[in-house]
Amino acid sequence: MQIGRIVFFRFVIFGFLFSAAVFGRAATPAPDAIVLIAGDLHSAYDRTAQFLAHVDRLRTENLGVPVAVLINGDTFELGNAVAKRSAGAVEFALFTALAARVPTVVNLGNHEPEFHAVAETVAKIQATGVIVLAGNVLNPSNRQPYAPATTRLKLGAHEAVVVGLTTDRLATFRLAVRPELDLADPVGWAQQHLPALLRAAPLPIVLAHTGLKADRAILPLVPDGTLFAGAHDHLRFVHREGRTVYVHSGSWTEFISIARLRVTAAGPTWSVEQQRIAPDDPADKTLAALIRATLEQHLTTEETAVVGRTTRALGPTDAALFAVEAARRAAGADCALVGATTFGAGLPAGEVSRFALDACVRFDGPLFTAEVDGAWLQQLLARCNQGPDTPWANRAGENLVAAAPAEIIPGRRYRFVTTDWVAKNAKNYLGENPPTLAEQPALKLKGAVMRALNP
Repeated sequence: MQIGRIVFFRFVIFGFLFSAAVFGRAATPAPDAIVLIAGDLHSAYDRTAQFLAHVDRLRTENLGVPVAVLINGDTFELGNAVAKRSAGAVEFALFTALAARVPTVVNLGNHEPEFHAVAETVAKIQATGVIVLAGNVLNPSNRQPYAPATTRLKLGAHEAVVVGLTTDRLATFRLAVRPELDLADPVGWAQQHLPALLRAAPLPIVLAHTGLKADRAILPLVPDGTLFAGAHDHLRFVHREGRTVYVHSGSWTEFISIARLRVTAAGPTWSVEQQRIAPDDPADKTLAALIRATLEQHLTTEETAVVGRTTRALGPTDAALFAVEAARRAAGADCALVGATTFGAGLPAGEVSRFALDACVRFDGPLFTAEVDGAWLQQLLARCNQGPDTPWANRAGENLVAAAPAEIIPGRRYRFVTTDWVAKNAKNYLGENPPTLAEQPALKLKGAVMRALNP
């Protein structure tokens, strides 16, 4: 009798838990559509095949739900020697694989024409089956855009209007293609065109590879309920204004943003989850094999040579902080500051090859120093090291990575070090009254990082 009661109660409990699980799933209905957003991929070969496998997993886990992929510029990376020598073979294979699976849109970024002329780049991407947008990127010979400004994207029973915009900072494009570009100011272009393009759109989506500063001026122009993806600054966060969601997905495919659509009587609503992709995540076997073969074919002995070692693997964010601290120590400075887009991939655990170092520290050049006031430094540091939890009000200007003392005392003088790119664009990075920066030609950023990797 006792055994029978135990069996009976176990059966009841099991039934209760099973019902709760079933009704719990039923209480959360499937979304009307899912849009996967990424940007600033920059030939991140340690995560490219994993990214494709993640798309497959997302489709499998959401059978019957329409899925689309939006890539918001900078898929390619000139600083990746393998990508350069193969003319982006891996990236074009990724586009082809994505287009064969789901509707895929690529918004032209400043790094798209890394290996070909602008028109050729657009044509080659379109040939993979991917839709290309380039709203304000004009051909100076005829003043026509290299690709359409908008596309209509079917998401099951719903249709989105997707608009693409690109930065107008010519210096961020490869030198050889600059004569091919007439870049309209994205804010002015948006003021002129966005209201008409999106006014009647049932599902408005904006892809802006323009940077946060420009996006702040564009954001008030979009209808409530817009999915607005930003890029170019290598930031990662989600910000809401009413039903509009503004999202940056980070860089180097370290994270992707999953936007789930639900359409109600009140209109479209987007919920966004940001998921990390790790190098050891499951990878698409075909693309992984192509990446291995491409690396083996194009890497040189010099690039595979070990230039240092780490005690643990560092993700892109921690690797950037490591590099900035290395610059601070090399210059004997109190504070170091480098633009976030100088950095890319993380660093592996153990041996670090030249290829891995170049992927982590994308640009090299002499360091510059200055003596600065503590009050000025406090104001500058207040907008550095932005992360997902940085308040919206504190997000302004360029994305900066800084290494500095925990306490800065106003009135005290501090030794400050930065890179040549910051020195050349001092007003953009340091404000209207930047300090006088002196070049230290014997000190270079990559050299400082290599010394830190060989203590």
